[in-house]
Amino acid sequence: MISFKGESVLNSLEYARKLDREDPLAPFRDEFYIKPDTIYLDGNSLGLLSKRAERTLLSSLEDWKEYGIDGWTQGRKPWFYMSEQASELLAPLVGASPEEVMVTGSTTVNLHQLVATFYKPKGKRTKIVADELNFPSDIYALQSQLQIHGLNPDEHLIRVKSHDGRYIAEEDIISAMTDEVALVVLPSILYRSGQIIDMQRLTYEAHKRGILIGFDGCHSIGAIPHSFSEWDVDFAFWCNYKHLNGGPGAVAGLYVNRKHFGILPGLAGWFGSNKEKQFDMEHTFTPAGNAGTFQIGTPHVLSLAPLLGSLEMFAEARIENIRSKSLGLTNFLIELIASELTCMGFTIGSPRDNSIRGGHVSLEHKEAARICKALKENGVIPDFRAPNIIRLAPVPLYNSYEDVWKVVQMLKTIMDEKQYEKFKNERDVVA
Repeated sequence: MISFKGESVLNSLEYARKLDREDPLAPFRDEFYIKPDTIYLDGNSLGLLSKRAERTLLSSLEDWKEYGIDGWTQGRKPWFYMSEQASELLAPLVGASPEEVMVTGSTTVNLHQLVATFYKPKGKRTKIVADELNFPSDIYALQSQLQIHGLNPDEHLIRVKSHDGRYIAEEDIISAMTDEVALVVLPSILYRSGQIIDMQRLTYEAHKRGILIGFDGCHSIGAIPHSFSEWDVDFAFWCNYKHLNGGPGAVAGLYVNRKHFGILPGLAGWFGSNKEKQFDMEHTFTPAGNAGTFQIGTPHVLSLAPLLGSLEMFAEARIENIRSKSLGLTNFLIELIASELTCMGFTIGSPRDNSIRGGHVSLEHKEAARICKALKENGVIPDFRAPNIIRLAPVPLYNSYEDVWKVVQMLKTIMDEKQYEKFKNERDVVA
């Protein structure tokens, strides 16, 4: 028996179907291409293709076919202004004005750009604060930026320790903000556990100490609401292929607080120019004067076009409704796991507190890699993270409560029948 808000539910499948009938976001499921007899719970790694994303991509291909070079200024979505068009749709999801947002580059390229711009070691302020649970790409970028300045990353990159390998204590981050720190770069949500970092609090604490701060929003954009401008965050960067369903290799995004407008980019490029001046072909850089300044090269139009269609749905669904359903789905998942799987060696490695849990649930097990393979064999697509994490991300726009119920029952069957034992307990090339 499972209890939900005081209601005893003898048949949780019936309860799941009841929740689905009452779900205002349920119609969006029909907008996506979902493989028959498959439950896709890997949207925090790569979101599914939607019919609208397909449409805007095909529209850009038609413009290329019909207009050739003139597609930059003619056609349904002129390419020269496509990044700005996407930025306008994206801005409400990050809590910023369109001028503070730019769809451009890739996550790591944008991080390099922003660190090259805002990291100005001077005197004893030479250190960068990150955390030891951060995604490796961010650490590689920070290490290389320090090396460019002739600084040893082992000495100048501070990685705040985790007490348990799952979470980072904000008090420890604040303690690391000494007078030797020039910059702080942190994830908004930890990719392993799904812990949400208090961005507002940490921004306040950094600024109180004269430190600039930026956030990697890869696991939060499209999953939770943000208020970057209100929180006075200096900068942020993220990918658009996870919760935003922009497609593999989708053009990424960045945010720069308007108080920094006028600063020259650390890595200048042609597309950071004022659009009215860009084709004057002068050798004097005339910056765009807003977040557009931080673009470097020509936008990848065919990797940007699908995002326009996806963002249309987010504008209709609204991020507050998406977050509400996400919490409903992950709470339901956690309750079912606690009821059905705790005696099978599973541990929930994500926060139970709604206020600090993102859009996925991390399920830990010593046999995680082969359990993931058994799930895939049974039509469930999870995500594995070494050494022992099964990440399950029920996405509000295309997953249902019934999906969640079925996945937990499938996990129970896999464990009861020891189906996982036929596989090696090691990751595939792409985990």
